[in-house]
Amino acid sequence: MAHRDHLLKGPRLAITTTSPPITFFGGNETLQIPSLGFLHYSVVRVGTPPVEYLVALDTGSDLFWLPCDCTDCARSFNITRGKPVKLNIYSPSTSTSSAPVPCNSTICVRPQRRCSVRLNACAYQEVYLSANTSTTGILVDDVLHLGTDTDPQDPIGAPITLGCGIIQTGDFLEGAAVNGLFGLGMDSISVPSILASKGFTANSFSMCFDPEGVGRIEFGDKGSSDQQVTPFNLRQSYPTYNVTVKQIAVEKNVTDIEFSAIFDTGTSFAYLNDPAYSVIVQGFDSQIIEPRYVPPRKIIFDYCYTLGATQKSYIIPDLTFTMNGGGKFHVTATTIVFRIEGGLVYCLAIVKSEDINIIGQNFMTGYRLVFDREEMVLGWKEATCYDSIPSNTLPVFDPVGNRTRISVSPPPPPPPQTTKPFPGSGAARSSSMTSGLVAVVLALFFHHFIILS
Repeated sequence: MAHRDHLLKGPRLAITTTSPPITFFGGNETLQIPSLGFLHYSVVRVGTPPVEYLVALDTGSDLFWLPCDCTDCARSFNITRGKPVKLNIYSPSTSTSSAPVPCNSTICVRPQRRCSVRLNACAYQEVYLSANTSTTGILVDDVLHLGTDTDPQDPIGAPITLGCGIIQTGDFLEGAAVNGLFGLGMDSISVPSILASKGFTANSFSMCFDPEGVGRIEFGDKGSSDQQVTPFNLRQSYPTYNVTVKQIAVEKNVTDIEFSAIFDTGTSFAYLNDPAYSVIVQGFDSQIIEPRYVPPRKIIFDYCYTLGATQKSYIIPDLTFTMNGGGKFHVTATTIVFRIEGGLVYCLAIVKSEDINIIGQNFMTGYRLVFDREEMVLGWKEATCYDSIPSNTLPVFDPVGNRTRISVSPPPPPPPQTTKPFPGSGAARSSSMTSGLVAVVLALFFHHFIILS
């Protein structure tokens, strides 16, 4: 991958064996936005002078793209009872460190890329699974502003390649990633790959998902010696964070069943094929005491239950995956609570898939996950992400049967039937994001209002 050295405008970190991980300049925090499909978002700074963008973090795709010199992309959003707030749109012409990727670059030799003679640059198109959803534009080189994961931060200007998304279609116009998508996949064009190839970090990164809806991201983090690990399956034409599950345990009912699944932060909920899907949902259904709830309209979840008018908690079985290599992955967030007319219901947050298996973001709750591309392993360890975050909503283990008692918190409305992950182009590639989402930045500000009030 060709990158010009003159793009490096900021101080560069000298990598040593004791160098700390690096993260986005301004902080390592990520924020889960329930009304945006329960995905995690970060603020990133790109260009010279640096401009801020709010991007969704997606391990299921590779390209980092921003809305760019576009006519149809979202340029503002409305805050409830407030004035419209401007959204930044990337423009190579306003960044002195930006340069188009030429047509003769090796990056341009890909099925979804071609030479744009009119723009004299390498053009790209990424097509996603959701109907008519895509981003099209040109590839550019510019600076991503990072910093050491310390306080205070040492600034780092990292030259990267990103997509200048001139045309967005489908869900990208209706609220999904209207301000950009940050691909974290294995391809050489992803930011983790670029950082490692240029010597900024080890070829690894971590993401943490706190039950309170905050998290963090660190590039170069290889985890700890006491984390559990499982190897990636690298047989696909398009390598992904694909692992093998060997066994499913729903409470004490253990089933030996082998299937592969992709750990994808860009998909809100778990998507599983049969027989794994049926083993889990039927195992749960047989042990849940609340009555089944049948919604008046179709939603993505098949198994929902009605909570009593005064019910403050409910008990569900434990779910544990035994991974290839023997590690145990205990899923702490298998359900989601919704408000309906007249009360509350909760659903098993597992969607029946007809193709690939995806371990969505809900199943990652309560863990720091390490995507180690040097050792080609996924690492995990239980974590709260920030020691200062209160843990009052962590699952409490019930003394009877070791089942998990879930406290009921203020719920969102249920996702419609149209909600689904949409992967990047390539037949074997997964995920990225969820359709049927609403305005990204509006939800972010609303969430902050709740936290700070």
